[in-house]
Amino acid sequence: MTRNRLQTKVMGALLLVMLAMMVVVGLSSMVLIREFSVRSATEHTRTAAEMIRLSLTEAMVNNTIDRRDSMLRRLAQVNSLNEVRVIRGEWVIKQYGEGLPMESLADAIDRQVLASGEPYFGVVGGLFGEEFRATIPYMASTDEDINCIVCHRVPEGVALGAVTLTASVDQMKYTGMIMALFLVIIMGLFALLSIIFLGRLLRPLMETTQEISRAASLASSGDFSQRVRSHSNDEIGQIANHFNQMADAITHKLTDIRDHVARLVNTVPDPQANLLEETATTVSGLVRVSQFKQAIEEDQNTDEVFFRIRDILLTEFKVAHFSIYQVNREKRLINTVIVDGTPSAPLRWCCPEILEHSNVCRAVRTGHAIDGLENRHLCRAFDDEALSGGYHYLCLPIIQSGGVGSVIQLVVMPPQIPDLCRHRPLISAYLREAAPVLQAKSLMSSLRESSLKDAMTGLRNRRFLEEYSDSLVAQCKRRQVPMTLMMLDMDYFKTVNDTHGHDAGDQVLRDLAGLFHDYLRESDLVVRYGGEEFVIILMDTGAEAAVAVADKIREAVASHPFKVAGKELQKTISVGLASYPEDAQAFWQVLKYADVALYAAKERGRNQVVRFTSEMWPADGEY
Repeated sequence: MTRNRLQTKVMGALLLVMLAMMVVVGLSSMVLIREFSVRSATEHTRTAAEMIRLSLTEAMVNNTIDRRDSMLRRLAQVNSLNEVRVIRGEWVIKQYGEGLPMESLADAIDRQVLASGEPYFGVVGGLFGEEFRATIPYMASTDEDINCIVCHRVPEGVALGAVTLTASVDQMKYTGMIMALFLVIIMGLFALLSIIFLGRLLRPLMETTQEISRAASLASSGDFSQRVRSHSNDEIGQIANHFNQMADAITHKLTDIRDHVARLVNTVPDPQANLLEETATTVSGLVRVSQFKQAIEEDQNTDEVFFRIRDILLTEFKVAHFSIYQVNREKRLINTVIVDGTPSAPLRWCCPEILEHSNVCRAVRTGHAIDGLENRHLCRAFDDEALSGGYHYLCLPIIQSGGVGSVIQLVVMPPQIPDLCRHRPLISAYLREAAPVLQAKSLMSSLRESSLKDAMTGLRNRRFLEEYSDSLVAQCKRRQVPMTLMMLDMDYFKTVNDTHGHDAGDQVLRDLAGLFHDYLRESDLVVRYGGEEFVIILMDTGAEAAVAVADKIREAVASHPFKVAGKELQKTISVGLASYPEDAQAFWQVLKYADVALYAAKERGRNQVVRFTSEMWPADGEY
């Protein structure tokens, strides 16, 4: 285990402080010892110089001054003294001459002392030089017991001479080094003991810090299983206990959240997975699912909902190949809504039989998810070419009103299977939220469709014209194409009701509505306008072509036997037609003109087609 960085920092800082203290104490002790030694030597040399002055004065009084040389040599032999010499001043030299040779060997310090009259004390050769030197001047004075002026003809206060004493400082340096070394050793022992003591004191803190750091690092990656040991009963131990309590609380709360979220998406949580990341990812997905639900609830129809599902599959789950099927349970048919992101694209991933018989689709038949990720041959309706290409599939039914209303088919290659398996719970959550919305919008669409249809014939009713007439005109304007309206009425229909009953009349109208579809295109619209009146809207058709279509319908009706109560009836129709924009610019005006033409057909003997002309409408007439 690597050493804790905090412990290394603390011990390193303490060691540096102790080393600095040892250096400071060692240097300080040496300086202090030197200062003390200098002061002591100063006093000693001052005393020795005074004794020499008194000895020289006594020699002058006793007239033995000529033997001063031997006295100075004997003084120089005193222990610790290297040199003792006396220097004559300028006034004494003028009065008595140069004197002994050694008395005229003045150096710079001697001359400075003689000139200033101030003594000099110091170590020669720097801070840690070899010798201590004292040069003390002898001043002419009349205040002493012996009057210097008596023998020396000099002004009072003049330096008569100076005595220089030099002593070795080796002993002083040795003593200072011994003392400094002793203090450094004491400080070193103190530092060592302090480090050992502080290390033992900080060990619980360091170990706790290291364990908390390791646990926090694991927690950041989603692993909250690491716990911290309590190494002491003080605040450090409390920190460890509080951390463990916090980790336990977070683990329990996150586990509960993960389990609840997993139940929401109908999946089993992985105990080996990253708890934090797994929970955060799932919650984030549920937030997107909630936003998706809010969005589709405000969509206008089921197509917009399917487009949102397409966008989610493409952008969020990166599924490139898929189909969205819509099931017509009444007719047992399947319609492809989107294939590989393209609306109304042709069938690709299943056999064509599912479009004709919805029960061929295994997901529709069973109402369960069909997992072809492992067993590709589970559903026999999957396209053979896709199977040979190595594709796998997952079909998820969307349950609406107790049955399968839609099917989402996801098609992937083997490398994409793990991603799809991981995303499957969230995809299912999206589809579960979409199911009630699709059901509601399908119901609303059915209700709206039924409100626009005639219940008896299944044709569109008059309300359809009221709502979509403007759209039909706008479409013609945009495409710059004509539109012809035909108004049809069965001749003498009232006799059918009066003779055979209203049920028979209703059956005749239903048969008539069926005949219309045999002669019309899918783009043409048939509307039961009321009673036995019908309106046929021929899109992108002029009046001449419409007349031909109307004649075919009229002839077909005239030749068609209507079976009523075991009998066959022959009926005819009258047709009037008008064209937009040739006859009028407004839809209802064109329809009125077609009605006028129908009235003209009735007047001309029925069973005929009449094209509207301007002569049929009075100049001051209003529609």
